Amino acid sequence: MKVISLKPVVDQAKCIGCGICAKVCPAVAITVTAKKAVIAEEHCRGCGGCNQRCPVEAIAMVRMEKPYQVAVAIDDVDYQAITRLCVAAKLHPEQIICYCTTTRAEEVAAAILKGARSPEELSRQTGIRMGCKVECIQPVLRLLQAAGITPERPPGYQWYGLTPTVWDIPEAVKAKYNSRGFYFDEDIKLLEQVVHASVKKEEGK
Repeated sequence: MKVISLKPVVDQAKCIGCGICAKVCPAVAITVTAKKAVIAEEHCRGCGGCNQRCPVEAIAMVRMEKPYQVAVAIDDVDYQAITRLCVAAKLHPEQIICYCTTTRAEEVAAAILKGARSPEELSRQTGIRMGCKVECIQPVLRLLQAAGITPERPPGYQWYGLTPTVWDIPEAVKAKYNSRGFYFDEDIKLLEQVVHASVKKEEGK
């Protein structure tokens, strides 16, 4: 998905202006003008969400003459800063956080450190969320939060809020279920080792 080879084309005669395509676009590349969907090709990353959800099949995915790749370079960013941001988000920098596009935490962190301030910007720059468009919003929001950024949610279905992680489980809940075969503190300890392995790797250089 990081190589963009398809683009959506709207059949204006079929389009009913319902706006569903705009509400599901993870790159927020679609608007409805005069009751017709309009796609900003410079922001679109060809995920096909609009095509899949259009109720009247007014959007077709067309192969591009010149495919292009989206990626954010990490070699021009202080890797220690990348590591600190990832660790603050409870992520290992080399961890794949979007399996559909094999986007790693380090690339998203680099994009944030270079100025990206929203999930939509990160999607346009790195290609993240251009596969299933569901699960990878979580690490994106966690990285933004770790950077002290609270993005404004778009008026659609593109993303929901943060869901709790093992680090967020209240002590009372841990105490209640520890005797029933749950090992929250042990899980946290193991995950912390994974996350902080990146710090040790940087210190060893």
